[in-house]
Amino acid sequence: MTKSELIEQVAEKASLTRQDAARAVDGVLETIEEALRRGSEVALSGFGKFHVGERAARAGVNPRTGERIQIAATRVPRFTAGSSLKSAVKR
Repeated sequence: MTKSELIEQVAEKASLTRQDAARAVDGVLETIEEALRRGSEVALSGFGKFHVGERAARAGVNPRTGERIQIAATRVPRFTAGSSLKSAVKR
């Protein structure tokens, strides 16, 4: 599903115009992004939790040259599915 398809579905299910649904979807995504940028987590009961994880520095290999390189530590977004979402997918 693409973002535009998601907007169409939200507009239909919430009886909104496509523009209102687009603003709502964009607002939710921006809010989640801002919270993760601050290091906070976003928990949606039953759906899941967005949080920031730490990826440690590690050694890697350049596939072209075979040269060993050092990959820096970084922060990455993570998502953990909630129980309702897990059970819905199992069906």
